[in-house]
Amino acid sequence: MFASSKMSKSLVAAAVLMLAVALAPAGLAKHGDVLVRGTCTSSSMSKLKLSREDGRVEVEFEVDQNRTGVTWRIVLTRNGTRVFRGARTTRPPSGSFSLRRVVGDTPAADRFRARATSPSGEACTASGSF
Repeated sequence: MFASSKMSKSLVAAAVLMLAVALAPAGLAKHGDVLVRGTCTSSSMSKLKLSREDGRVEVEFEVDQNRTGVTWRIVLTRNGTRVFRGARTTRPPSGSFSLRRVVGDTPAADRFRARATSPSGEACTASGSF
């Protein structure tokens, strides 16, 4: 009976995983992409996605604050060198913003780091290598 119970739990876990993959938005991640969950100092959430695009690297950084109209300051670096500095404002319906940049690829692995700071001082960061 123990083996049967363990098998049932495995089947349920597999079914849940398949459902999650089926319901995930199509643009989330393709095979070979790097998807990293970031950290925030308060209740916001952030993520960073790195993917190949026509011999270059597409970098997408997203922060979800669940509040619209908040302007965040953002810095994006590759191997410690700034490739973007600017601002984005959270928008309806989700109260989030996205930053997308396509940068030249290099022969070696690159480390990308994104940091966003809100007017209240909350900071969100995410980093990954590609």
